[in-house]
Amino acid sequence: CVVDRYQSLMYEGVRVTPFIQDLTGITNAMIRQAPPAARVMAEAAAFVGACPLVAHNASFDQKFWDAELDRIGLGRARGQAFACSMLVARRLLPDAPNHKLGTLVKLLGLPAAGRAHRAQADADMAASLTLYLEQEIQRRFGLGSVPHALLAVLQRTPRTKLQACVERFRARQEGG
Repeated sequence: CVVDRYQSLMYEGVRVTPFIQDLTGITNAMIRQAPPAARVMAEAAAFVGACPLVAHNASFDQKFWDAELDRIGLGRARGQAFACSMLVARRLLPDAPNHKLGTLVKLLGLPAAGRAHRAQADADMAASLTLYLEQEIQRRFGLGSVPHALLAVLQRTPRTKLQACVERFRARQEGG
């Protein structure tokens, strides 16, 4: 479940292209009013703390997150792993037309949280998708809960080996 949110635009002195304005609705006027990127990233890093992270297409978000933390001198601060809802969805929902966030949200009847490609809306939709995927893992494999560490393992597991992966994970958790 979502327990809190952090959201802010940030300004780095770079103009927003017309393409990005059309895609996101974020204008140059909005960005000029935003706090500096360094402050926003420091606040976001403090907000996240040591909590594990989940993102849709997490490799993109992880590279951005790490690069921005490096720029403000906190590059070694991230100790948590990222899990990727897109990779997990590829394993659990191989018959989906594609694994874009918007497609999966619509396919599964999850709530559309606002304009796509805006951080808060995408985060809310990724959270809904992740909760759905966790419930599907619980249902398919008879688990009581799905820890982040299991998502991180499943995202790298071929779908034909998911059952064996979950069984190994369960055995390790039970000390076997």
